[in-house]
Amino acid sequence: MICENLSVREDGQLLFAGQDTAALAAAYGTPLYLMDEDRIRERCRTYREAVETAFDGRGRVLYASKAACFKRMYGIMQEEGLYVDVVSPGEIATARSAGFPMERVYYHSSHKSDEDIAYAMEAGVGCFIVDNTEELLAAECEAARRGITQAIVLRLTPGIDPHTYEAVATGKVDSKFGFAIETGAAEAVTRLALEQPHLKLEGFHCHVGSQVFDSDVFLQSVDCMLAYMVHVRDTYGYTAAFLDLGGGYGVRYVESDPTIDIAENIAQVGAYVKAQAAALGYPMPEVAFEPGRSIVADAGLTLYTVSSLKQIEGYKNYVAIDGGMTDNPRFALYGAPYTVVAASKLNEPATLTCSVVGRCCESGDIIQENVPMPPSIARGDLVAVMTTGAYNYSMASNYNRVPRPPVVMLRGGESYVAVRRETLADIVALDN
Repeated sequence: MICENLSVREDGQLLFAGQDTAALAAAYGTPLYLMDEDRIRERCRTYREAVETAFDGRGRVLYASKAACFKRMYGIMQEEGLYVDVVSPGEIATARSAGFPMERVYYHSSHKSDEDIAYAMEAGVGCFIVDNTEELLAAECEAARRGITQAIVLRLTPGIDPHTYEAVATGKVDSKFGFAIETGAAEAVTRLALEQPHLKLEGFHCHVGSQVFDSDVFLQSVDCMLAYMVHVRDTYGYTAAFLDLGGGYGVRYVESDPTIDIAENIAQVGAYVKAQAAALGYPMPEVAFEPGRSIVADAGLTLYTVSSLKQIEGYKNYVAIDGGMTDNPRFALYGAPYTVVAASKLNEPATLTCSVVGRCCESGDIIQENVPMPPSIARGDLVAVMTTGAYNYSMASNYNRVPRPPVVMLRGGESYVAVRRETLADIVALDN
């Protein structure tokens, strides 16, 4: 199995976090998002302890909320001692309603309207990650109006290709995110930021992309960012004390994906930052990481019920399920790979190659192509899609007016509802 929280009983039944997936489907219905809370907490502790060790207690771990955002997640992050980053007023409101301390919130986004900025400052968000010049000036204006000094960090693009999906590469010069160092945009905005009386520049941020399976791109980022920080110090007399290296460590979606030792990789980054800072004569900055996917992805699994097996002789086989792109749009967006199985028939040979497709009236409503299934797969059977904890619930939609599934948390052999299933009444609730 691709993750240690998955196992198979002798009768071929899939277990997730030690619990019977068929029993969970019977109790809560399908489609069903399952989240292994114990696994989430384990990942949080791995990151927090690794960063504390690697950076001598001066590191920060920011959970990237966009991976999976609902109130219970913020409760877990607070209990595990993490900071969070958010990308919208909706995520801020969710964290706020969960009682998460706003001073531990970092506010990202390549678009922050005047209303967004005002809301975040009113909520007491600790730090803004500034992405463009207009945002910088709008934040200065709003902070001045309130008579406060707002902490900010500037997002820079170091011009590194992370060798990952084009759709999730964010560190290149031509990215929509941040200020490019290579073009001089970073230096111009740094100079401007230092001139603002109501903004306090804490340091710099970069993020090279997702699904990174080793530390090479982080080490390249360190080289680029520290060199830039030295240049700023020598040119403007400003010594940045904070460096956010973003997130991006990969997870196993399929058997061919490698397993990554997060603690070992962070230790490598820590040693490298220390060595490079010393070589450059730069004081060791506080370093932050922003894991999202690698905290929650393999803590998630989605269950579906099969509605039909359609076999087109000599062409293709389709297994249709009761969910689809409404609860997992990632294959439709960028061909994301997943491991898909017949959850109650894992003791049968999977010799039938199928496309697992959803219920939407859309030809692109596909969960995965070329999935091996047992020939006995039929209406009413259970299908499981693994590693769905990241960017599934958070990207879900009501396309075709399909209600979104519930999120059920698994903890210590028990289960509870963290997000209830949407109803048809919810679907029409906003209509006049």
